[in-house]
Amino acid sequence: MSCNSCGTSGSTPGGCKNNGHCATGGCSKLEVHDWLSDITADPFAKYNIHEVSFKNGSRKGFYRNDKRFDIYTGDYVIVEAVQGYDLGQVTLSGELVRLQMKKKRVKESSEDIRNILRIAKDNELNLMEQARAKEKQTMLKARVLARNLGLDMKLGDVQYQADGRKATFYYTADGRVDFRELIKVLAAEFKVKIEMRQIGARQEAGIVGGIGSCGRELCCSTWLTSFKSVNTTAARYQNLSINQTKLSGQCGRLKCCLNYELDTYLDALRFVPEKADTLQLETGEARLMKTDILKGLMFYTVKGSGTFYPISLENVKMVLEMNANGKKPADITDLAEVEEKTEEESIEFADVVGQISLASLDRKDKKNFHKNKQQGQQRNNPNQQNKPQNNQQNRPQANQQNRPQNNPQQQGQQNKQQGNKQGQQKPQNNQNRNQNRPPRPNNQGNANNPNKDNPPKG
Repeated sequence: MSCNSCGTSGSTPGGCKNNGHCATGGCSKLEVHDWLSDITADPFAKYNIHEVSFKNGSRKGFYRNDKRFDIYTGDYVIVEAVQGYDLGQVTLSGELVRLQMKKKRVKESSEDIRNILRIAKDNELNLMEQARAKEKQTMLKARVLARNLGLDMKLGDVQYQADGRKATFYYTADGRVDFRELIKVLAAEFKVKIEMRQIGARQEAGIVGGIGSCGRELCCSTWLTSFKSVNTTAARYQNLSINQTKLSGQCGRLKCCLNYELDTYLDALRFVPEKADTLQLETGEARLMKTDILKGLMFYTVKGSGTFYPISLENVKMVLEMNANGKKPADITDLAEVEEKTEEESIEFADVVGQISLASLDRKDKKNFHKNKQQGQQRNNPNQQNKPQNNQQNRPQANQQNRPQNNPQQQGQQNKQQGNKQGQQKPQNNQNRNQNRPPRPNNQGNANNPNKDNPPKG
């Protein structure tokens, strides 16, 4: 834009004599666009409905802020209840609440939306903590009462209202349960208003919480709010083995995470050729063993070979067209994809552990076992402490002297003398245990002894 007086005639600019710019603001020299001109800064113009959660998100609801409190996400507020009041934490504010209500199909004019009374005070937070402290003991007593009445139900959780006037019991059951008698017993026991709510197995797992097989906290107890149906078809599309133990979560149902990547697999399956279970080759027939959907590889094997040959989707489609025209490729190795190993993968690592075998470890364990057993026997029988020590001391000497020497006759005489010495030492060492036992007779000088020339065993 420019004013009419900013034209140039010749070499000298005309108009306001400001080198072609006007002080009227029409030449955009000092103009600044106000990007926030259509956005009001009035705090009362905010969306007056907030989302409030109770007991760490186990229960949520929408509440109206008609009194226009200055409330932000994370604040604790006192809200209306059917009887008395309740205390919760604000989880959503502003336009996000409008989108959440639209998603859950809640109308703004609904009568179920109650009001926010005030911002919570410290004494009210203390009362809520006292009410939460009674929940575990209340649930244990309620389970005993339900068992005594013979009801086929399982109590999963108990939630007290912040003012302590009402308790809500969450239970799971396979069918309909007549708990009218149970409500009377619970009301007489705990002196509060009782409300029973039936929930599913997935909701129970979300309330109780836990750690999944992935090592993270359960999705249903952190961020997942809507539970979609999961069937084994989702596992088949992702080439997962139908193992009920691995596919089931803590709730006993199929894991919700089976649906997370299902759309990605369905998109990739559009490029996988159909009716490709067998490929006709000149060397024989190749059968499909497995398919890597994300990598786009199909693994085939031929008869008499246990090797899996990875073939790309393009090559599989080409072979199918050749088979349809009556042609066959020469060999499957010409179609297989060659996996190129990087330098890091091709590094061969040396065994630096050492020359340790299982046999040596077993021998060491057996040696320690016999040593510990011998020490235990010495503690139980203190009178026999000298016997094994003397035997162990004498055995190596006997073994050293029993080695073959130049003269075998001298070796036999030495062994005989050592055997006599051991026979003389044994009764002396065992005097504490066998005092009345006569000494062992000597083999020397007995002509009728057949073991005369044989040395005694150590």
